Amino acid sequence: MQNRIEPPILLSRLMMFVFAATVVVLFVLFMTMEKMFPLNRPQVFFITAQPVANTVIQVTDLSPTDESLETYRLAFIMEYVRARNEVQKNTSIMRQKWGTANGVVAAWSTPKVYEAFSRTGLPNAILHDYPDFEFNCPVRFKGTPMKLGNQYRVTFEYYCENNGGQTTKKDYTILIGLASDDNPDVRWNARLNNPLGLRVSEYVIDGGGLDPLDTVYQQ
Repeated sequence: MQNRIEPPILLSRLMMFVFAATVVVLFVLFMTMEKMFPLNRPQVFFITAQPVANTVIQVTDLSPTDESLETYRLAFIMEYVRARNEVQKNTSIMRQKWGTANGVVAAWSTPKVYEAFSRTGLPNAILHDYPDFEFNCPVRFKGTPMKLGNQYRVTFEYYCENNGGQTTKKDYTILIGLASDDNPDVRWNARLNNPLGLRVSEYVIDGGGLDPLDTVYQQ
């Protein structure tokens, strides 16, 4: 009977085992949560898809290297130029895209650049005057943006068309400067659309004459 473990001692050892196991589990959970937070930490992905009936989407994780981040900046610039200049035959879509509430142009521009954009012919007319319209203006890029010091040069072809025909196609060259938005208080949907918090801080017409949004409007 000398080797017999009394019930209180057995219960005590069992409780110590349970406590130790609980500590291990809590430690693992803590480490997992620590790696998850902050939840708004940007993670960049590229989504590529072919515009066909049975669309196949490929999601690629973008590792944060200098080369991959530069690739993202070039893609961001092209999306900005497209969002800023392309016009679709839908007033509601255009007012949403170009407006200040949920518009991507406002979200992707510094206040100074967006203010200049909103004063150009087409945005000013569509946001305030046009009840409806029947034309569209596509953007046709001529190569990828080229980095020139602290700026990027973008060249694209631009024109507008409707059932009656189209304006003369014209090439424009734009110089774009980027700024990073390091403000952590960014809306979640804005961070999803722009995980690096990039904004266009300079938008200069370097070739083609007036801003295409002014030129086409005045024709």
